[in-house]
Amino acid sequence: MHTETLLAHADPAQHGFCPQRLQHLLAAFEAEVARGRLPGAVLLLARRGKTLLHAAVGQQDPALPTPMALDTLFRIYSMTKPLVSVAALMLMERGQLALGAPVARYLPEFAQVQLLDTSTGTAFLRAPRRAPTVQDLLRHTAGLAYEILGDEPVQRMYAEAGFADFSYTNREFAQALARLPLMFEPGTQFGYSRATDLLGSVIEVLSGQTLGEFLQQNILDPLGMLDTAFVVPAAAQQRIAEPFALDPDQHLPVQLTDMRRAHAMQSGGAGLVSTAADYARFLQCLLAGGTLQGQRLLAPNTVRYMTADHLGDLPQHFTQRSGYMLAQGVGFGLGVSVKRYDGQDCLPGSAGLYGWSGIGGTTFFVDPVQELFGILMTQAPYQRDVYRAMFRNMVYAALLD
Repeated sequence: MHTETLLAHADPAQHGFCPQRLQHLLAAFEAEVARGRLPGAVLLLARRGKTLLHAAVGQQDPALPTPMALDTLFRIYSMTKPLVSVAALMLMERGQLALGAPVARYLPEFAQVQLLDTSTGTAFLRAPRRAPTVQDLLRHTAGLAYEILGDEPVQRMYAEAGFADFSYTNREFAQALARLPLMFEPGTQFGYSRATDLLGSVIEVLSGQTLGEFLQQNILDPLGMLDTAFVVPAAAQQRIAEPFALDPDQHLPVQLTDMRRAHAMQSGGAGLVSTAADYARFLQCLLAGGTLQGQRLLAPNTVRYMTADHLGDLPQHFTQRSGYMLAQGVGFGLGVSVKRYDGQDCLPGSAGLYGWSGIGGTTFFVDPVQELFGILMTQAPYQRDVYRAMFRNMVYAALLD
């Protein structure tokens, strides 16, 4: 169990932050707990290798009198994607994986993948103009879909295939996915999707290990991320954060993934639990150019490549349920969003800021220009957009240099 990051705690005032304004940040989240809109949260802020804020508010489980703790475990959902993207880039650095190679080089079932063409008003299947590549998986331009984002024909096929219950192994998932058509031409638009789940299968084929084993050996153990896993062992299950049983805004039952049992699929896109302190180790490694306490995961050039925008002028696919996934002025790298400009986006931060979030309510951002990162962990899925924005806005409001 770890309740501290590997970063020493320091006075925020010595690192450009106003202590009073950071207290306002904590007070704002405490007020949301008091209003009954947020069960609890853990907040972590670090700059220049020092922890400036690591605090817990509210309840770990609103059904129990257990206060939120610094080592509480959260389902991080899509915050799994950056970890799996780093794993793929590690294989690239070792000469085992080529980002420009078609996915079919590693998963032969994708050699015959079809595209569902609806351009004429009548849907028909045909071969795509070019094959999806590994880079397409990493930047979500492969033509794949997410069933949770809409009811378009391909999305309905994903829902009918039952991908959401994690009952397939990673290899079975890849084979089932290859039997379904692509939703759009690879390389022509950003469409947030199950691409990182498929990347997990690529990693398994190349490494000869399960995704969990590869992550454990190559990322989690080297970085000391002892609480990050695809299943929570019995001894730690009392530390799992839970949402409200009934959402306070939507008045709908809230159901999150059961992390107390192992699932057949180790989802590279959404399967991990973690703590704020564990995830801070990962982010500090990226911010330091791929190394932490003598453990190097990636070369600095690879980290810069990963966190550069890989979309350019490519458009986004508009989703029925979430609209555009990327805000104006924000692109996408290899597993993370990337802020292109100092302006345009509705959230503050420097050009080059990168990050991502999880549907359960977790979020992170890394600002290389300011040498800082922030992590918010909570399990409030329907309020996630509100608290992501509130966290980022108030962190930058407290930064005075």
